Amino acid sequence: MIEQIFLDSVLKRFAYYKSLGDKTLAELTGEQLHWQPEGEPNSICLIVKHVSGNMLSRWTDFLHSDGEKPWRNRDVEFEEDKTSAEEIIRLWETGWKCMMDAISALQPDDLEKTVYIRSEPHIVLDAINRQLSHIPYHVGQIVYIGKMIKKADWKSLSIPKGQSQAFNQDMFGKKQ
Repeated sequence: MIEQIFLDSVLKRFAYYKSLGDKTLAELTGEQLHWQPEGEPNSICLIVKHVSGNMLSRWTDFLHSDGEKPWRNRDVEFEEDKTSAEEIIRLWETGWKCMMDAISALQPDDLEKTVYIRSEPHIVLDAINRQLSHIPYHVGQIVYIGKMIKKADWKSLSIPKGQSQAFNQDMFGKKQ
C-alpha cells in the first residue's frame, strides 16, 4: 500500500514541477529561450535539451536497459543552436511524457527491482528519487532565468511577494 502511495506522490510532485516549467516557457519568446545570463553558459533552451535528453535516456525501456542509453549524446545537449521555440516545447513535452508514462506503468512490486544508470545499480525507488532531485533542480534554473528575463513583468508562480498573509487566510478558511 505505501508503495502505491509513493508512486502516486511522485507523479503528483513531478506534475507540479512540470507545471512550473510550462508556465515559464509559455511566458517567453524564442529569442528569450536562448538568452544566457552573464557568466552562465546555459540558456533555457540548453537546459530543456538536457532535461529532455536525460528523461528520454533514463525512462525509455526503464526496467530493462541501462538508463544511460548509447544513443544519447549528453555533450550535444549543452551546445547552443537555433532550436525554435516550438521544437523546445516539443522536446520538453516528449521528455516529460516518456518519464510520466514510465512511472505510471510501474507496479508497487517494481520499486524493489534493480535498474542501472551508467552501470551503477539502483533500486527503482532510488532511481525515482534521483530524478526527483535532478529534474526540479533544472526546473528551478528555468524559472530563475525566466524571472531574470521578465523582471517586473514576471508573473509569480507561487505566493506573490507581500501576499503571504492573505494567501494563508484564504487557505486556512477552506474546509478540509
